[in-house]
Amino acid sequence: MAAYCTLTELKDRYSERLLIELSDRGEVPATVVDVALFNRAIADAGALIDGHLKLRYALPLAEVPRLVTDLALRISIYYAHGRVAAEKIKADHDAALRTLRDIASGLIRLDVAGAEPPASAAAEVITNDPERPLSAATLKGYI
Repeated sequence: MAAYCTLTELKDRYSERLLIELSDRGEVPATVVDVALFNRAIADAGALIDGHLKLRYALPLAEVPRLVTDLALRISIYYAHGRVAAEKIKADHDAALRTLRDIASGLIRLDVAGAEPPASAAAEVITNDPERPLSAATLKGYI
């Protein structure tokens, strides 16, 4: 399972103030970020993303596309909410899940070199070519 974003990226996008507010659950002082909470949210987001990507891509990804990092940030901040998330964060989370479903179904392709797993033999079409009942030899005397 890969971490597709970092705590620093969460701070950059959502502000340290918001992360401190989300951390205020009584386990850590109300003036610091609960690193364990956000590491768990990041790991959970990574597991969810891996679950969708493994349908189309070989994991771990050689390089993490910016789109995947964006999805990880949106999902991680949603997971970090202990109570009802703000409407914007919920909408971002829902949009991220739709995008992951589109990636899994092949509607959106990631620009990652050599990441698609090889096709399985089950996807091959096998045909048989039965012996032809009418040939030059069997029609001898009719032509």
